[in-house]
Amino acid sequence: MASAAIVGAGAIGGWLAWLLDGAGWDVRLVARGATLAAIADGGLKVEAGGEAFTVETQASADPAEIGPVDYVILALKGPALAELGPRLQPLLGPQTALVTAMNGLQWWFTDGLDGPLDGVALESVDPGGALKALYPVDRVIGCVVHATVAATGPGAIQVVATDKLIFGEPDGSSSERVERLAEAFRAAGVTTEVSGDIRLAIWRKLWGNMCMNPLSALTRTSTGPLLDDELTRELIRAMMTEMAGLGARLRLDLGMTPEERMAVTRRLGDFKTSMQRDAEAGRRLELDSLLGVLVEMAERLGTPAPSLRAVHGLARRLDATLA
Repeated sequence: MASAAIVGAGAIGGWLAWLLDGAGWDVRLVARGATLAAIADGGLKVEAGGEAFTVETQASADPAEIGPVDYVILALKGPALAELGPRLQPLLGPQTALVTAMNGLQWWFTDGLDGPLDGVALESVDPGGALKALYPVDRVIGCVVHATVAATGPGAIQVVATDKLIFGEPDGSSSERVERLAEAFRAAGVTTEVSGDIRLAIWRKLWGNMCMNPLSALTRTSTGPLLDDELTRELIRAMMTEMAGLGARLRLDLGMTPEERMAVTRRLGDFKTSMQRDAEAGRRLELDSLLGVLVEMAERLGTPAPSLRAVHGLARRLDATLA
């Protein structure tokens, strides 16, 4: 039986834990506060397809109480990873894989990236290179989550819609550890792909998230009205064009126009982004890995990015008020 520790028992982490438990894996959770108390008292509660499920599993705030596992799945937000990252060592055995099921770009993204930023440590997502030193890229399996899952309370989630999961080795190779992970999620009933270019899959998802998330938080407006308004749509297009220019410098070809990507967002319906929900709840914004990292990349490449910089500046001021 394979084992996994899910770090971050929120919406996505809880969903992944439920799926792996259903596939027969030994699943453990790293959680804290009210979430930990709720799971310890009555298990992880999941609502999906009109049915209610409970996952009974070991949960702890201390990774040392869980010990080494086959896979560590990071399903938390960037600021939390910077705080918790150095404490995850007890979860790692010699062959443990670290799966980054997170939004945006992570500390390993530039290691092996074909282009002028290969190996460059990005301060916006890994200050001082602390994570890079602890968790080299050969530990990592990249992951992209295409699903809508909401936390309905501490230790309780609702699965709204699922599309697919994408996993991949950063070097593009095929591996037994990725196939084993993908097969588990397929067994749980989720469409799961293994990508030979996981960085591009991550970059393509970010293309939509890096504009819709901060703009929705700044305006407290869901995606539909943002795309309907001529002026906000113009700003979204400008941000996407600037990011596409960065991608061209990094040999990350998005393969569609901004209008085509906006049409994809429209097909998902009118919804609140995770950053808008965080802003409305008074929580800190997951800003650096979604937008700050692009501003840093543009600066390092000497590429103008006025729209990215302006929106990042405004969102950074909003985040300071939420602190």
